Amino acid sequence: MQERELSEEELIPEEDPWWRGPLRYILGLFLILLLVVWFFPSQAIKVDPEPRYIPIIEEVVPDTLELSRPNITLDSRSDYLKYIQPNDPQIKQIADKIVALSCEGNRICYAKAIYYFVRDNFQYVSDPAAYEYVKTARESLSVQGGDCDDASVLAANLLQAIGIPTRFVFIPGHVYIQAYLPDAPRRYKSEGADVVSLDLTCSNCDFGELPYSDFVDNKVVVG
Repeated sequence: MQERELSEEELIPEEDPWWRGPLRYILGLFLILLLVVWFFPSQAIKVDPEPRYIPIIEEVVPDTLELSRPNITLDSRSDYLKYIQPNDPQIKQIADKIVALSCEGNRICYAKAIYYFVRDNFQYVSDPAAYEYVKTARESLSVQGGDCDDASVLAANLLQAIGIPTRFVFIPGHVYIQAYLPDAPRRYKSEGADVVSLDLTCSNCDFGELPYSDFVDNKVVVG
C-alpha cells in the first residue's frame, strides 16, 4: 500500500489555544486574587471603620454651655459614677454631633471618634497638690483641660450618651476607662473580655492601646 507524504502543516503538531493551556490556570488564579483583594478590605472597612473627621471643641460645644457643680463627696471610687450623666441634654447633643460629623452609623467608629475627640482636644492639667478635684463633663468641655479623672469622666459621659456602656479602671495614681464593645475586632479588646481600654491622657496611643505604665496587676474596676 502506497504511503501518502504528509504535508508541512500536518507535520507540525497543533497547538492548544491559550484558554486550554497553562495560561488559563494563571489567569484564573489572578482573578481569584483580585476578588480576595476587593472583598476583604471592603469587609474590614465595614467591621472596623475609621472616623473620616475629628471635630474640634468649637465645632460641637455651644457658647451657651451651662456649667453646674454637683455636690458630690468622693468617699470611695464608686462615687465617680455620680459624675456620669449621659441623659444631660447638652452632653447628649454634643456626643451626637461628634459622631455625626465623624462617622456613618457604626458603633466602633462612634467610639473611635469620641476617643480621638477627647484625646486630641484635651490638655493635661494636674489637680491641686494633695486634693482630688474631679470636673464634670461640662466643666471639662468648657476649660478643655484636666487630669486623668476629668478626661475619663468626660469620655464616659460622651460614650454613654450614645449608648456605649463604660466603666472606670483605677490603678495606683491613675484612672482610665473601658468601653463595652462586643462587636469590636479582637485586636482592640482587653483581657479577653468584650471591652476596649481607653486611656484618654495617652497622647500617642491609638484606639484600644494603653501605655506600658497601665499594665499593672492591682486594678480596681468600677462600673
